[in-house]
Amino acid sequence: MMRLLSICLVAALVLAAADVYKIKFESTRQSQRLVRLRMDIRQEQNAIAALRAQWSKLDSPSRIEELARRHLSLRPTQAQQYDRLDNLPQRPPDLVPVEESDPIGTVIAHPEVLDRSVTGSVGPGRR
Repeated sequence: MMRLLSICLVAALVLAAADVYKIKFESTRQSQRLVRLRMDIRQEQNAIAALRAQWSKLDSPSRIEELARRHLSLRPTQAQQYDRLDNLPQRPPDLVPVEESDPIGTVIAHPEVLDRSVTGSVGPGRR
């Protein structure tokens, strides 16, 4: 009887030692994973900081102004570009009846309802 009890106690101690080793191994693995995740987070934060610095450099008004001056052919607005309100064309009539359920679909299905001559721009003869 004593021998059976000793064998059971030794087996229980071996199982307990194995369980403690497993817990220690898991905690070591989790701590390594935590260290890796913290390193990844730090790298991503550094990358975000670098991208923000680059964005602020690219978004500076003086740089955009220089690029616009170099690549766009913009000129100051001339007084001749403005017209009086009474010279503007009349507002175009409603091309599609209000009772239509899909006015855009109606215009697509019947493009002839669009009058191509009615625009809001000043014609070349009136400039």
